[in-house]
Amino acid sequence: MNKTSKRLFKWVGVGSLAMFFSITVCCSAQTETVAKCESGKDYDLSLPGKVKLDLIWIGPGTFVMGTPKDESGRNNDETQHQVTLSKGYWMGKYEVIQPQWKAVMGSDPSHWQGEDLPVEQVSWYEAMKFCEKLTMIEKAAGRLPEGYVYTLPTEAQWEYACRAGTTGAYNVDGATLNELGWHGDESQDKTHAVGQKKPNACGLYDMHGNVWEWCLDWYGDYPEDPVTDPVGKTSGSGRVDRGGSWGHYAGLCRSGDRNDAGPGMKAGHVGFRLALAPAQSAE
Repeated sequence: MNKTSKRLFKWVGVGSLAMFFSITVCCSAQTETVAKCESGKDYDLSLPGKVKLDLIWIGPGTFVMGTPKDESGRNNDETQHQVTLSKGYWMGKYEVIQPQWKAVMGSDPSHWQGEDLPVEQVSWYEAMKFCEKLTMIEKAAGRLPEGYVYTLPTEAQWEYACRAGTTGAYNVDGATLNELGWHGDESQDKTHAVGQKKPNACGLYDMHGNVWEWCLDWYGDYPEDPVTDPVGKTSGSGRVDRGGSWGHYAGLCRSGDRNDAGPGMKAGHVGFRLALAPAQSAE
């Protein structure tokens, strides 16, 4: 899909804070497949067995994370604050699907089996093990950008990529949730093949619904002041997961909704999306 980099300039008020800032809406105008990741270009990753995994470049930028107090379904933990992501990164075009998981891990734990279905029934620990094994493979092959690792996205990276310049409850202005993701009101109580709904402006699919997506961070309160490259709390009891799922109502599928679960938890509505990002500590 051809995409051109576009930036929006918006006046945003956050409590007493108001500022002009730019939002990177799209990622890359490049369409060629490259054998090694290059900043600013989408990348077709080849997993063992020649299984493909599409990665979308997300450029650095500044945005307002969290939700306005009048957003329907809002929770008290969604305090708006300015976030700057100083370095670009890659996000999976789709949630990790079962053949991709099997290519790296060798087996498939999913309850619902299918070649285009997201992997589920994986804990945070197992998702991180997938990322660590893939990092080792790609580093040995000389295809890993210096200072970058395969990982789960931070919560800020996840929301920035999900919003793609939007500020409303869902990530395509004017679209309904039914157009964007599989949720509890129309999913038939199961996962669905990735990529069937509308993508956002960066070309990411299923950021709303289908399966919850693990993030790197421990869950904790948001700051009120502006932050750069946040990684969440240094410890906690729950790891963040975002995006809602096939079994949850619309309010839990919003761009700004937050959830957390114990890192050992496994469920048929929880999966993950791969990131290739600057190395961060997951302690």
